[in-house]
Amino acid sequence: MSEVIGAALPRVDALDKVTGKACYPADLVRPGMLYGKVVFAHRVHARITRLDTQAARAYPGVVAVLTAADVPYNAYGLITEDQPLLCSDVVRYEGDKVALVLAESKDAAEEGARRVIVEYEDLPAITDPERALDPDVPLVHPARGTNLLLHVPIRKGDIARGFAEADVTVEGEFQTSWQEHAYLQPDAGIAYIDEHGRVVVETAGQWLHEDRRQIAKILGLPEEQVVIRYAAIGGAFGGREDLNVQPLLALAAWKLRRPVAIVWSREETTIGHHKRHPVRIRCRWGARRDGRITAVQADILADGGAYASTSAEVIKVAALFASGCYEVPNIWVDGYAVYTNNPPTGAFRGFGAPQAHFAAEIMVTKLAHALGIDPIELRRRNIYHEGSIEPTGHPLPPGVSAPLVLERCVDEARVRLGYGQPREHPAPHLRRGVGLACGIKNLGYSFGYPEQATATVELFGRGDLERACVRIGAADVGQGAHTILRQIAAETLGLPLERIELICADSAEAPNAGSASASRMTLMGGRAVHDAAREALRKWHETDAEHVSATVQFRPPRTTPLDPETGECIPNYCYGYTAQTVEVEVNTITGQVRVVRVISVHDVGRAINRQQVEGQIEGCLAQALGFALLEHFQVHDGKILTPNFSTYLLPTVLDMPEEIIPVILEHGDPNGPYGARGMAEMPLVPFAAAVAIAIHDAVGVWITRLPMTPERVLDALGAAQHHQAPALR
Repeated sequence: MSEVIGAALPRVDALDKVTGKACYPADLVRPGMLYGKVVFAHRVHARITRLDTQAARAYPGVVAVLTAADVPYNAYGLITEDQPLLCSDVVRYEGDKVALVLAESKDAAEEGARRVIVEYEDLPAITDPERALDPDVPLVHPARGTNLLLHVPIRKGDIARGFAEADVTVEGEFQTSWQEHAYLQPDAGIAYIDEHGRVVVETAGQWLHEDRRQIAKILGLPEEQVVIRYAAIGGAFGGREDLNVQPLLALAAWKLRRPVAIVWSREETTIGHHKRHPVRIRCRWGARRDGRITAVQADILADGGAYASTSAEVIKVAALFASGCYEVPNIWVDGYAVYTNNPPTGAFRGFGAPQAHFAAEIMVTKLAHALGIDPIELRRRNIYHEGSIEPTGHPLPPGVSAPLVLERCVDEARVRLGYGQPREHPAPHLRRGVGLACGIKNLGYSFGYPEQATATVELFGRGDLERACVRIGAADVGQGAHTILRQIAAETLGLPLERIELICADSAEAPNAGSASASRMTLMGGRAVHDAAREALRKWHETDAEHVSATVQFRPPRTTPLDPETGECIPNYCYGYTAQTVEVEVNTITGQVRVVRVISVHDVGRAINRQQVEGQIEGCLAQALGFALLEHFQVHDGKILTPNFSTYLLPTVLDMPEEIIPVILEHGDPNGPYGARGMAEMPLVPFAAAVAIAIHDAVGVWITRLPMTPERVLDALGAAQHHQAPALR
């Protein structure tokens, strides 16, 4: 029995973080550095008619004011280069950047920024995604000729025949909202020119080598002339996939040849980076009397905001999971991502799957009620199993554990929550209900994107193996990836954990392992470390050298792009499966919903570190609770109304459930190191639906708009009393 794999070993960074020794990007600022202050547009859509920096430049302490004219290549983006670093003619949302003031002090930089004169001619704005494709609306990017960012069609079977075979059909409309990543550490960093003439940026991010690629292109430099280093990272959740302060820092250091620092406030961080996509889903589901789902039709609209970010990939994921984790023979889905003059939207934990599951799991429950079948039984009859055909026309990757996860969740719910038994209510106005929902989420990059992770392992010793050095460009954004990678190396090499050195936070020192996103780092980065360690060990046993090295690039089974007409493809190489049961208490006087207990069941393939898996479940559930009930990120006519934590309500310890019961299953994935598969996003996927189903169980109304605020609950209760549709707020 391994003493490393599966053990609840303490995180390697824990002591430094709790004692304050760990340096986050804002801690890197030193005396003598220039301080940068961004001039934001604060306009939803406007033409710049005048940009005058003379007064700012003349202010004591101001060294320079950089504008679009100072940017060698003024366009960037993870997928589509449609976002200017500094705007020259048009601003497309209030967080666009117009100028960067560099000064000898923070006060001087802020005063200089106030003295930058920008005059605008307001342009017509499109802030309603429902109207974005109308022929007479303003275009966010006129050169494209349309506000359509991407249309994703998925066609499987014969949808007309599927509905003709159905004995029951149900329809629904669902709306999810923006969500702010709200990572603990606002965006910050420093940049300077090192002794080799390279531009060095020290900051926080999710993908060292992608940050380097984009910044090098902006500056017109070879990639090896740019070095990205990550300090301690206080959370990301997808919010650090896009660039924010990094290229501004690099530009300033490169132009001025002096060390530069930027530290954003919470408000600047909120308006300066992307959000979770608001999504509207209209759908229709059909089923036979025997409980077999025959057809799913869905129309999905995602507000991509002003710039593309990762909207194209998010809408693909949302469209793929429009039918949840159920095998349906006839599917017709249209997914649309559109440009608007709202804040850009992009990667956020779950990446389109939580929005899709909010609709799908409620629809499955509604179908069960319409058929008079127990909702669990309906799920059993349709849930994915080994060999099931995905909506895109190919079998699921091996390791389909959805039925096992469902059954374990049901068993736990019956024992711990008395699921299926009559419930007692604490008071006449307090009603308790229980909801169950299932989920599926891809792990890793999808739809033909080249997926890889590279690691180098060096072994040292005379006679006996003494120590190892692992090099892998893997960001630890708080999820504990660096501990996991060391555990995998230690297990493979047979060394104690303390003899594993990990070099992972410098793009010049560690090879590219891809992004810390898509729940992929344990599987992909871990597999690369595992394979490189095995190869290095093989070399060690075949030679008498005191130092051997092996570099391995791991590539999983291939995926393929979506067919533009049918959506046919091999979308993913691995999935995670989850099921949750949620007990809620609804106050019928105030509309407040309190989550009492949560059972969250996950197949993780193999728990490399059980404590970290449980921590991921608990932490993700806090974020899921905010998404479902509290986090009402409000944008009105393109303006963010909730830029601070005083107006944007995050869950506190008092909002958390009385009990969280994480249940870990280990059905090994063939690709993962020691069978591990990722799981960090999974608890968010079905949670909102489980809460909505529990609310319905408690008080008999459906809440189909997120977040499920007290006002919306009261509206639904009032409408039910008067037999009418609730007002939308």
